[in-house]
Amino acid sequence: MAERKDRSSKIYRSMPALLPCKLPSLKHYTCLYGQPCWPDPGAFSALASQVSQPLLHSVPPASACYRHPPLSENCSDVTTHYKDGVWRSNHPGAMQMANFETFISPSGSISACYLNQGSIPPIGVNATSVHDVQAAVKFANRNNLRLVIKNTGHDYLGRSAGKGGFMLWTHSLKEMTYSSSFIPDGAPSNGTEVFNAVTFGAGVQWFEAYAFAHQQGRFVVGGISFGGSIGAAGGWIMGAGHSALSPTLGLGVDNVLQFSVVLADGSLVVANAYQHSDLFWALRGGGGGTYGVVVSATYKTYADFPLTLYILSEVVTQFIRLHPTISDAGWGGYSSITPSNLRLAFAKPNATVADANSTFAPLTNLAFNATGGNVQTLPLSYPSFLDWFNAFFRGEAGQVGIQLYIANRLLPRKLAVENPAKAAKLMLSIPRDFSSVAGGAVSRVDPSSTGLNPSWRGALSEVYITETWPEGSSAATIAQHVESLKKDTDIIDQLTTDSGSYLNEASLFEKDFKKSFFGPHYSKLKSIKNKHDPASLFVVAEGVGSDEWDSDLECRVNGQKRPLP
Repeated sequence: MAERKDRSSKIYRSMPALLPCKLPSLKHYTCLYGQPCWPDPGAFSALASQVSQPLLHSVPPASACYRHPPLSENCSDVTTHYKDGVWRSNHPGAMQMANFETFISPSGSISACYLNQGSIPPIGVNATSVHDVQAAVKFANRNNLRLVIKNTGHDYLGRSAGKGGFMLWTHSLKEMTYSSSFIPDGAPSNGTEVFNAVTFGAGVQWFEAYAFAHQQGRFVVGGISFGGSIGAAGGWIMGAGHSALSPTLGLGVDNVLQFSVVLADGSLVVANAYQHSDLFWALRGGGGGTYGVVVSATYKTYADFPLTLYILSEVVTQFIRLHPTISDAGWGGYSSITPSNLRLAFAKPNATVADANSTFAPLTNLAFNATGGNVQTLPLSYPSFLDWFNAFFRGEAGQVGIQLYIANRLLPRKLAVENPAKAAKLMLSIPRDFSSVAGGAVSRVDPSSTGLNPSWRGALSEVYITETWPEGSSAATIAQHVESLKKDTDIIDQLTTDSGSYLNEASLFEKDFKKSFFGPHYSKLKSIKNKHDPASLFVVAEGVGSDEWDSDLECRVNGQKRPLP
């Protein structure tokens, strides 16, 4: 874990003052750490007296290893758990992707060393209650601070980081409740559907949520990652919320019943189909960190079920051709494609090994004949979703603790049906992976019913590409990877005419993020944001309304387009 060399070998022991933005068309700017407008110690002492926990003073987690000499016990903990998503989520200064802990200045220097915050906000609130959230939001609003909302830091756009900002850490909001007769607030007393539902606080993670639902004999559609560190009531759900089981049960936005939200003025509202319905619409696909602070989300649940997994290696074009049939049958999963190999793993609730063999027989037989029998298939059955999740994901580390940029496109069902050879050729032209998390139940939802990009309703899967680089790389090296990502994005962009993209696994370097992430819903989403957040307290990279700000999200610009990163 080498120390950064871009500025010098010297350890920077204080964060330099930041200059306020100075633009001729300035309408508004956020106050950042180091500027004269930054609240004085007395203001922070007053805030500390209003909240339940001491104020946070976060640093990047590897700071223990940059001391001279290193704090051996703490540094050992860092090196042991550096790629453990759950460990990272328990540290307010840790992002799941380590590059978002750093900051690259316009001159090309990189800051992330001991006590140099990088992009980690220097101070914040550890919220353990709605009251704490309200106090933090009011404080940020009153002092015109850049508010950074963070739960797990599992974010490929860096929305839970912000140099010189003020952090609201929601990770401690861990309350979970179950109701077998849930009725959304404000619903009519007669004729309203009653749900088996779970409510998760903003800090609950999916490994906790799945176990809780399983204890009730229930299942809830959620995110899947190694370790299960993704938050259950944060950016995942507000960006669509895909799952391997979405082809059977829909996306997260199709299963959420209600949100509790703290707005920019500090008020707590409940948004659902019956009250604050515009906000409920926007929160289902309009992006996290944009309209308010979601402090809890309520989901409908399903009776627990057995699950079958089908693993196969080989043959691409035939898979693309068969993909619509697979999704329509309710199978979803994760796959990778290279010129020499196709590996896929699909799962389905209430399916048997015989069902799996029958569904995948056309692909398996073709692969067997094309390779002379050099095909591996592995159907596996599990008594419950939780058993599968624990076997493949719960105890695993990975996906995190690296430097990574990502981009993706949604593969349209129409292309797979009408021209699978073209889709296969494009997907074989660069290294890529894909998540078969659309089609089936996802496609049967009215595109206008949520704020989600309508491209999702005509898609089969998410095709994504990544760029990684070694820790300690120079800004010039990182810039080369950015250019490579842009080039490969142009290639996968040919998969779709509308550049539809999953914004939770998306690129910071989109040519038109409004089109890619939100499609024709952008104008309505922005109108809803302006209604509930007129002063634009909630601003995140490539979020709704960010086009009114400069590329650093520091200066609100009148009549100017936001520069590309």
